[in-house]
Amino acid sequence: MPRENNTSTFTSTLASASTSASTFASGSTSASASTPTSISINRRKFIAQVAAAAGSAVVLASPLAGFAAGFAPLTAPKPRAAQGGITVGQIMDLFIKEAPGAPFSSTIDTLKSGNRDVVVTGIVTTMFATVEVIRKAIALNANFIIAHEPTFYNHTDETTWLEKDDVYRYKADLLKKHNIVVWRNHDYIHSVRPDGVRKGLVDQLGWQQFEDSSHVIYNLPAAVTLKALIEDLKKKLNIEAVRYVGDPEQQCKKVLLLPGASGGRNQIQRISSTQPDVLVCGEVAEWETAEYVRDARAAGKQLSLVVLGHIVSEEPGSEFMAKWLQQKFPEIKTTHIPTGSSLSFL
Repeated sequence: MPRENNTSTFTSTLASASTSASTFASGSTSASASTPTSISINRRKFIAQVAAAAGSAVVLASPLAGFAAGFAPLTAPKPRAAQGGITVGQIMDLFIKEAPGAPFSSTIDTLKSGNRDVVVTGIVTTMFATVEVIRKAIALNANFIIAHEPTFYNHTDETTWLEKDDVYRYKADLLKKHNIVVWRNHDYIHSVRPDGVRKGLVDQLGWQQFEDSSHVIYNLPAAVTLKALIEDLKKKLNIEAVRYVGDPEQQCKKVLLLPGASGGRNQIQRISSTQPDVLVCGEVAEWETAEYVRDARAAGKQLSLVVLGHIVSEEPGSEFMAKWLQQKFPEIKTTHIPTGSSLSFL
């Protein structure tokens, strides 16, 4: 049938149906005189006329008409995530997939406040979710903090013993008041390949090309004095001061790099197996590795130790995390906030 004839028929029939609707709605004499049965028949007749004239095209053209006819509205709201709202859980899950063997059955990488279903407004990466970092996150309208280390002063963030402590309560209440989610990303970022914390540190030092197959030894292109090495580390990592054991004039070329707190036994075994000129690490127990290096030197070995500090040695890992987030979720503002050391030097 030609389009104009179809349109004419449609217009005419719809007009007729509209007239019937007006008569029915206005309470005309004929409608008033009708019995309840005839009113029901007239109503059905009116609906039938509209349906016959418009067909499914008219029903679907209007969300309201579609709903009345039993169809879902075409403008039905989409799920929040489909509209661009990314949740905490979605971000966590995507990063966790990067780690071989994940998810782990036992891990400290859990939420320390908030829940997985929160829609993220902004992200902060940092070493510690300190009160200062939380305040900065609030100012940035960032409701998701990804921290590398504990939030509540112990390895597993167990808080039963802190319930009546006013410092703990202040911090926990601050997070709750501003709906801040905190996720510790420690085990997973260390498990990705390459280790995200080590990669962040090596990138900041510019030592990528010096790394050997062990991924812990870095062979510098030329030997430098221990003093010169320390000055370079301080400059690149923005460190005020370091602790060390050794002769400042000792020549260093083979560096054993162990950021964070890998433990005295691991550090000593690595020294024994790799025979470096110097161990550069994040943290030591003074009665373990430091004493081993002192005795090694007394026994005639040319071995030195440089202790950077736990935070500065692993902070670059949080910068690595920020870059990963910016690549995977460019629509969400991600900010790295350095924690800095809690300790000062005189």
